[in-house]
Amino acid sequence: MGKNSSRYISCLQKIYIIKQSLHIAIIGTRGIPNHYGGFEQVAQYLSVGLLNKGHTVTVYNSNDHPYKQNEWQGVQIIHCYDAEKFIGTAGQFIYDLNCIRNARKKNFDVILFLGYTSSSVWGKLFPKNAVVISNMDGMEWKRSKYSGPVKQFLLYAEKLAVKYSDHLIADSTAVQKYLNKKYQVQSSYIPYGAELTEEPDENILKLFGLVKYGYYMLMARMEPENNIDMILDGFCKTDSDKQFIVVGNTKNSFGKKMVAKYGFDKRVHFSGAIFDKTTINALRKFCKLYFHGHSVGGTNPSLLEAMASGAIIASHDNEFNRAVLQNDAFYFKAAAEVEQLCNSMEHTEATAIIVEKNLEKIKEQFNWPVIVNEYEAMIIDCYNKSVK
Repeated sequence: MGKNSSRYISCLQKIYIIKQSLHIAIIGTRGIPNHYGGFEQVAQYLSVGLLNKGHTVTVYNSNDHPYKQNEWQGVQIIHCYDAEKFIGTAGQFIYDLNCIRNARKKNFDVILFLGYTSSSVWGKLFPKNAVVISNMDGMEWKRSKYSGPVKQFLLYAEKLAVKYSDHLIADSTAVQKYLNKKYQVQSSYIPYGAELTEEPDENILKLFGLVKYGYYMLMARMEPENNIDMILDGFCKTDSDKQFIVVGNTKNSFGKKMVAKYGFDKRVHFSGAIFDKTTINALRKFCKLYFHGHSVGGTNPSLLEAMASGAIIASHDNEFNRAVLQNDAFYFKAAAEVEQLCNSMEHTEATAIIVEKNLEKIKEQFNWPVIVNEYEAMIIDCYNKSVK
């Protein structure tokens, strides 16, 4: 019996014994449907998955979210005021406070916080009648974009999240080990998921002026720790006649910096953010090499999706990415190594085997049905322990 089957049966056994319908709230994201990133993706799949298992699920959305209805696919939506577009990062703290204040008026059984950066400071206000579970994300204080004082605050916020949560979730084994070592607490390891994709339409490439295996690709938020600079530096040093498409919103300061620095190279194309799954899957599937530069955090959703798309992956070499990809990727730590990969990359029988191994990982370890089951089993277990 495979690892996937064992995990699935174990979850079902727990759920069968203590099955009940709970009212679960998800706080900490900009909302659903996903128009932003990783945690929004989790909220989208998890909310619908838990709903389909008989639970009542509420997701808190920013009032700035483009979806304005009070329900999405049966999931209840509560819109709260978000000042981020007016006052920047500080607005996230106001938004989370507004969500928490609203949650205090409800009768939720369980509140799941996705992330803690701007919510844990309000820990004393968390509803006392609900079980609080926090997904601890990656080690936010390691992100290079933050100054020393901000990193100190993030460490403090992490400590508060541990203090005010009834249970913790780690989306990476590396994060789980870190939490246990630093805080002597147990956490549940539950990674992100992805969906295997159908063979995409190669004609989609024409919309971007691209041809099959005639371009390289990266997809990321425009942030320093995603090593976009390193990757593009390496590519621009090559004499390659291939194109390089950069997918991600470039409207922030770092994104503008990247466009200004690399826009001179006619081979580099900044497409902006793309949320259409069919388009993204085609771009990943047919690129010559997909670069994943994320260096901070746990199991990254975009990495799993690249694996599920059948892309050949070149990954920044760190413990988080290696925990997922293992030996089934090319690795780099410097621009010179990126340059070498671009100059030497060929699709061979060996690279086809790498792709198949990564697809198998998605089937066995990182698929949404199993992950929803693991979340449900963990949530029910935490709730039952709280009412004993």
